[in-house]
Amino acid sequence: QVQLVESGGGLVQAGGALRLSCAVSGRTFSVYIMGWFRQTPVKDREFVAAINWSGSRTLYADSVKGRFTISRDNAKNMVYLQMNSLKPEDTAVYYCAARRSLGPTTATRNEYDYWGQGTQVTVSS
Repeated sequence: QVQLVESGGGLVQAGGALRLSCAVSGRTFSVYIMGWFRQTPVKDREFVAAINWSGSRTLYADSVKGRFTISRDNAKNMVYLQMNSLKPEDTAVYYCAARRSLGPTTATRNEYDYWGQGTQVTVSS
């Protein structure tokens, strides 16, 4: 069983930065594609960023490209989302997700097998 636990959310002013972390249990973390998604009360869960098993490939939603950076540390079973130049529209619950695959990254929510409980990010104007 794989468990994902997010941390690092909080309240920040527009233009500020936050770094989300996701701790993943299990010995085979390195074979997982890792992704970040976000959801608000009025919007479905949407793709934010993904990274392949080796960290050599990343994928971003257009809305965060150039501001957010996804990374991973396979030795520590961790994945990170560095969020810079935050905007009020980035306010959401952010979820970490994992897909067991050595293939390329994916932005398709239904292709992820495991999910964390989420961490709230609030950006004030």
